[in-house]
Amino acid sequence: MAYDHILLDERDGIATLTINRPDVLNGLSTHSVGEMIHAIDAVRDRGTARVLLMTGAGRGFSSGADLSGGNAGAAPDSSGLPAGPMDTGKVLESHFNPLLERLMDLPVPFVTAVNGPAAGAGASIALAGDIVIAARSAYFLQAFVNIGLVPDVGSTWILPRLAGRARAQAMMMLGEKVPAAQALDWGMIYKVVDDDALMTEAGALAARLAKGPTKAYALIRQGLRQCLDKPLSEGLMVERRNQRLAGLTEDFAEGVAAFLQKRPANFKGR
Repeated sequence: MAYDHILLDERDGIATLTINRPDVLNGLSTHSVGEMIHAIDAVRDRGTARVLLMTGAGRGFSSGADLSGGNAGAAPDSSGLPAGPMDTGKVLESHFNPLLERLMDLPVPFVTAVNGPAAGAGASIALAGDIVIAARSAYFLQAFVNIGLVPDVGSTWILPRLAGRARAQAMMMLGEKVPAAQALDWGMIYKVVDDDALMTEAGALAARLAKGPTKAYALIRQGLRQCLDKPLSEGLMVERRNQRLAGLTEDFAEGVAAFLQKRPANFKGR
């Protein structure tokens, strides 16, 4: 399918989704989000990709929801901005929340390469990655309070788990930029690299994951989410169930054989 606001390319087991509205710093309209949902569903349903890599075109990852795009509620006035109060939660229910849920439920690893500003909903999507690599010039911004809104698209769930409650709350209430180096120091992201090395580093990481035990990766993703708020006894039960499922895969048998034969494993994602 040809898309208007995104690019989707798949090769060597890596599906690369690029938000492609550089003229508006990859602002997310309902049309953009709808295309992202379609692309993610396609990646999931085809079953040929073993990792999803997401980035933004141009000089940023995403500036967040496109306020001039008529996303929800009232129609824009002559300035292009929404006129008057509106139900801004409606577009979350219809578009943004389903997008985040699909990303969280992917059966393959999800890597984000943050190449510049990641603000509002764009920050939530960037930080939802299993592994987040940021360019040195990148920054993260909880911009909602600056326009009288509250964090959304999973921000209040994701950020405290990454940065801790105190830092997450300060980010949300002050609406200040958190540079990539600071985000790394706070535990929000995995790695910071020079701007010109970002896609090389992210591509190499994606290639490594694409050759790994895909089903084990999926169970790791699910297990982390399920165990974050559970007591130890319930977490142990989740691990028990997931380890049983991992042990039934062909990749486990291959991994053991490779270990005993002192050779690299040739995982097939099965």
